[in-house]
Amino acid sequence: MATAPLEDLGKGERERGEPFAKGFPSRTVFTSSLPEERQELTRRLDRLSGAAAGKVRAFAAARTAKVEIERFLDMTPQVTGKLEELTRALFGELLDEIEADLTHAVREILGQDRTVVSRRDVKNSRLFIEFEMEQDGKSEDILRGQGGSVCNILSVGLRLIALSQLDPAKHRPFLVLDEQDCWLRPDLVPGFVRLIAAIARKLGIQVLYISHHPVDLFADQADRVFILRPGRENGPRLDILCDRAASGVSLPPVTADASAETSDE
Repeated sequence: MATAPLEDLGKGERERGEPFAKGFPSRTVFTSSLPEERQELTRRLDRLSGAAAGKVRAFAAARTAKVEIERFLDMTPQVTGKLEELTRALFGELLDEIEADLTHAVREILGQDRTVVSRRDVKNSRLFIEFEMEQDGKSEDILRGQGGSVCNILSVGLRLIALSQLDPAKHRPFLVLDEQDCWLRPDLVPGFVRLIAAIARKLGIQVLYISHHPVDLFADQADRVFILRPGRENGPRLDILCDRAASGVSLPPVTADASAETSDE
């Protein structure tokens, strides 16, 4: 079998003006760029490897965090139970004392053998307290029983207790009681005011006591007594009836709408 020299290949085609070979140009130039492509691929591989390593580390950290969170959530019921136990223990003694003080106040003012009890419950790590009145083993709604007088007494007691728990450096020990005796019978008002004055002096709290009862029902317990008189021409007028802290002058019986200030000064 005869072979033609390489340079003669395609000679007939060139003479006929035909391509050198079907599908190929008459002249092919090869430029070698493999080293540059290889370097670019190497750099890309390095970048992808670094990114993959970062993803692996992030996944490992997320998995560790997930395990810790699951461990914490598994402990939640135990922790919640312990917090509820500690909350009851922390406030139990205080609530027992509050119950005793409020019971004493109710018995002292109303002259009845009643007992103030608190119902305690912890929900979502918060202590919820409800107060009830008991007599002969039966519960009584504080808001409805005794025509509102029990509610008057207990609300004042709770306010005094709450005020006594505040930091005196940040809060002034001052309490305003506006017609707090509105549901009390007139014969119960002296005992009510007497107890407020005693507690206020003991705790070092200044109390502004406003009442529409006759002044002689509470004036003997007040350090200062003022009366607010209506006036058609010049408007209301405030008169000082007594300033026992400054002058020591006793107050004669007066029947009028008045406000009495009880202070430890």
